[in-house]
Amino acid sequence: MASPLSSLSSYFNFASSKKGGSVIGIDFGSSSIKVVQLKLEGQTVVLETYGELQLGPYAKLEVGRATNLSAASMAEALTDILEEATVTTREAGVAVPYASSFVAVIELPTKDQDALSTIIPMEARKYVPVPIAQVTLDWFVIPERKGHEGDARSTRVLLAAIHNEALAKFKSVIKGAGVKSAFTEIEIFSTIRSSIQNHQDTVMVIDIGAASSKLYIVSLGVVQATHSVNVGGQDLTSSLSKSLELSMAEAEEIKRQVGLTAVDNPRIERALSFPLERIFSDARRMLALHEQEKGVMPASLVILSGGGAVLHGMEEYAEHALGRKVVRANPFSKVSYPAFLEKILVEIGPSFAVSMGVALRRLEE
Repeated sequence: MASPLSSLSSYFNFASSKKGGSVIGIDFGSSSIKVVQLKLEGQTVVLETYGELQLGPYAKLEVGRATNLSAASMAEALTDILEEATVTTREAGVAVPYASSFVAVIELPTKDQDALSTIIPMEARKYVPVPIAQVTLDWFVIPERKGHEGDARSTRVLLAAIHNEALAKFKSVIKGAGVKSAFTEIEIFSTIRSSIQNHQDTVMVIDIGAASSKLYIVSLGVVQATHSVNVGGQDLTSSLSKSLELSMAEAEEIKRQVGLTAVDNPRIERALSFPLERIFSDARRMLALHEQEKGVMPASLVILSGGGAVLHGMEEYAEHALGRKVVRANPFSKVSYPAFLEKILVEIGPSFAVSMGVALRRLEE
């Protein structure tokens, strides 16, 4: 199984892939599974099929609710979506949820590259909140920033770890569904690959999932900081349910159909804004801390990804909350597809940022 960071250098180079045939990218979200199937024709990546399956019913919960399914139930759900989406290959890449991993930028007091392989596992014990024996560890030396006035004797390293228990579970799920997996990759790197168009910029990515939201700052194609907020789409539904005295199913439907654009019912916007403010207040603090550092480029853009990003009115809300340009992730812009799919793919794109990113990586293998 390939290391979590083994393709950092190829975020933006998928068109030079050598992989032939079709591949699928699989994103195990907390509330749904997303899959995309791609193939390479010359230097063009072509979308063959895609699909999403809600996991709530497999746990006897409402649609949109976060789940914690067994490996057997996840394998059943994966089998179902592969059949429903008429997936024709079993060559796959799998994204590991951020919640099953740990990502951090650390600074080490040495420039000796040969010494890093010895120092990092020891230093990682200070940052990884579980015993090192329980994780698969990897790292990447972050290139020095032009004009950065930090310690000339230190090295900044992007540290990543995945729980071995999670890797074992996903391996069992993949085997149970009859899928071949060449690698697993932490979802943050899949999102970056599919969602960032210009790796020369500094951007913030806000990935709003069902159970939590993830915040990433990426500069020159390299992760500079990460943060998780225990607020997600299901919290928006819950707030709406309580405010309007509706069932969770009814609130979920209103959230999907109306979102933040219900000008005739301010109670809906207020109910949704309360949990959203918890996400965006953390985003403001994260941006401020990043931009206080010397020698860094301020974030020129915020990209919204994840299922929560498709909420009507979210871009406008985020621009007001953060005071800078905000766009929704459009991962399908990196592949070729029939013109009649344009509207729907732009609409659902943020939800497929992870599965698209991991499929693009799979083409490189």
